[in-house]
Amino acid sequence: MKRSPKGLKIEFSGRSLTHFGGLSLLQKYFQKLNLRYLLNRHLSFSQRNNRYCAAEEVLALLYPIILGLGRIETFNLLKHNGVFQYMTGLPAYSNPTTLRRFLLRLAPLALSRLRRLHDRMLLTMISKPSAPRKIIFDLDSTVLPLYGKQESAVIGYNPAKKGRPSYHPLLCFNGLTRDYWHGELRPGDAHTAAGAVELLQAAFGKLPSSVKVKIIRGDKGFYDHKTVEYLESKKAFFAIVAGLTKPVKRKFPALTYKAYTSGTETSEFIYQPTKWKKAYRFIVIRRPVPEEPSDQLTLFSLGKYSYQVIVTNLWINPLNVWKFYNARAGIELIIKELKGDYPLAKIPTKHFAANEAYFHLQLFAYNLVNWFKRFCLPKEYQKMTLRSLRAQILLVPGELIRTGNKPTIKFPANYWHRDVIEYALKQIDKLKL
Repeated sequence: MKRSPKGLKIEFSGRSLTHFGGLSLLQKYFQKLNLRYLLNRHLSFSQRNNRYCAAEEVLALLYPIILGLGRIETFNLLKHNGVFQYMTGLPAYSNPTTLRRFLLRLAPLALSRLRRLHDRMLLTMISKPSAPRKIIFDLDSTVLPLYGKQESAVIGYNPAKKGRPSYHPLLCFNGLTRDYWHGELRPGDAHTAAGAVELLQAAFGKLPSSVKVKIIRGDKGFYDHKTVEYLESKKAFFAIVAGLTKPVKRKFPALTYKAYTSGTETSEFIYQPTKWKKAYRFIVIRRPVPEEPSDQLTLFSLGKYSYQVIVTNLWINPLNVWKFYNARAGIELIIKELKGDYPLAKIPTKHFAANEAYFHLQLFAYNLVNWFKRFCLPKEYQKMTLRSLRAQILLVPGELIRTGNKPTIKFPANYWHRDVIEYALKQIDKLKL
């Protein structure tokens, strides 16, 4: 039987080790995207401190966002990782104060250009391998509780932290590819529907000419006649959860329901709400209330049934309308990932403009990772969360060596996911933009 070593000596002499070995894969992907060149070309602006250019500062923020270092203070760990700096090509690493000041400068000088660059890359990626003919937009908002004295930190709707100031961002994702499409950071007291039309205008404005079918899914926060009228004017289809007003509830007892083996029942009626210009189709879904209702049950209950209503201009089977709408749950998982795996819920400064710049950098990082999964990884890895991606690929110990004057990253010989990295390397080489 083997014994553990006695008198094990400990030294601090390793200069070519890193636990970000998988970063080499990400860096190769960024090189294929020509990311540094694009950032340098589109975001350059004059700065008093010329030690770091804008592209290097953006990369110094993107890398730790993806690697999961959390708050900006912890980014300082990368200062002491020479292999990280060598692989990324960053001459040095900015301290937290420098990064915060950069965000404050970026907001007025180059944030609009960063967003335009993001949009151009998004159109390139959505058109691979062929231009899409249909798109599904999933709309949602979320609450980011704030701790401290930040600009535009206002008390508003905050079910988890009642009475705490917050931000209330509005987000739009592509329901087919899971790409972030458009979004805005807003004060905490903004109503969900406030700015929804402007968001849709921006989202539609980015669509390639090939898209002929547009479908929108939204929760009850988007149940608003202005939103519906705008969608109608754009000949877009929609499925939006309806507000359960008294006139809507009075319809339930008189309806005839079709039952399914799952216990779900459906019905429908035509109704024109107050201030709406015309009548629309309302789909009713009712299900038996469990004997011990869950705390999560938020649907309206009447007798032994719970009800959900969806307003739509889709003329398909009511059950299929409900199933189609339920696929929107993907956006809630994305937002959960953004808050947990990305630092979306960690607000870095007291300035709203700087926080807005960081908000858009995180969503840019999200899309970069989403494209990496879609175009470079095996199919079974494409819905993997960033946390799992880090554990299996990015945070792998590695050693930087030189063989024949050529830099090489050595992974563990018995590394479980070797086949995935080899697959990704081949896909990155094939990637054409």
